[in-house]
Amino acid sequence: RSPNRRVRADMAAAARVVWGRASGLLQGAGRQLLSWIPGGNGGPTRNYYVDWRMLRDVKRRKMAFEFADERRRLNAIRKNTILPKELQEVADQEIASLPRDSCPVRIRNRCVLTSRPRGVKRRWRLSRIVFRHLADHNQMSGIQRAMW
Repeated sequence: RSPNRRVRADMAAAARVVWGRASGLLQGAGRQLLSWIPGGNGGPTRNYYVDWRMLRDVKRRKMAFEFADERRRLNAIRKNTILPKELQEVADQEIASLPRDSCPVRIRNRCVLTSRPRGVKRRWRLSRIVFRHLADHNQMSGIQRAMW
């Protein structure tokens, strides 16, 4: 064997190892996304959530779900004008003592791929930029550019 063939064989072996690891990641951890996203970080994302803002929003959603019943009960007491004022004030204080992130107003719809907070298509949970990119490259079924 010549040195060039040896180098090529080593490179092929290394490529097989890298490809094996990559395919193992794709199969084993389905959460990981290995695609290039316009506006993203330019490479594969390693975590389940794109960035800390997305994680913060998910925590807010969980907390809002946990405290939804209590909030609904307290708001009903606060807004009921038939009840005595003292009881309404107690409900005011109780609702103020709840965690701030348990309020559903603080939840923000974000793009699943880029975590962009504005211009999000609610039905697909994608920002307008990613949506257009995927639609243009025929990666979304049933979506066509308008033609007239």
